[in-house]
Amino acid sequence: MENQVLIVEDEDSLSSYLKTELTFENYDVLVAADGEEAMTAFTEHQDTLGVVLLDWMIPKLNGLEVLRRIRKQTATLPVIFMTARDYVGDKVAGLDNGADDYITKPFEIEELLARLRVIFRHEAQQMQVAPVYEIANLKLDTKSHQVTRDDDHVQLTQREYTLLLYLLQHKEETVTRDELLDNVWGVDFVGQTNIVDVYIRYLRNKVDRDHTPELIHTIRGVGYTLREEE
Repeated sequence: MENQVLIVEDEDSLSSYLKTELTFENYDVLVAADGEEAMTAFTEHQDTLGVVLLDWMIPKLNGLEVLRRIRKQTATLPVIFMTARDYVGDKVAGLDNGADDYITKPFEIEELLARLRVIFRHEAQQMQVAPVYEIANLKLDTKSHQVTRDDDHVQLTQREYTLLLYLLQHKEETVTRDELLDNVWGVDFVGQTNIVDVYIRYLRNKVDRDHTPELIHTIRGVGYTLREEE
């Protein structure tokens, strides 16, 4: 993954401010002012993009439609929604359609930078080694970022992929919610702790539903474990 960020924001002052701050932090910054420009930039730079900062309310194609089109092309490019829409239903819609994170305006630049550091740090760690993790009929290939269950492709968002990878790296172990927050979202994460439960539910729907054996198990009052049923 390259250190390249695509900012999709139609408010010129905010877009300019973010570009200045991220450039100062040594990110390679691209800017798009509407949905069509965003898709053009994505198409031209897909191989080098590291993350997309995507506003919801943008002209021509709204942020949700841009996200859907990106997800048709790639399941692994991280996308962070940044928007003034703080209604819970909107956040759920964004996450359900493949967003990896959500930051509500107005936000402090330090919070955004912290979230970007988490994303790039996880990707750098994954690129150091490229093993294949398996349990039962579930397989995750860290080189290709492909996940399969019963040889069927499982499409995951970047956050879901990172969560599943951590569970596979600690299969047969019980991992706490705090441990998952620190290692999947990062110690800099600012948000609600129930985000872990939300993403475990997403993973179960994609990995366990319609498959046997069940692999993701809740350890009541503690956290979760990935193991085959006894």
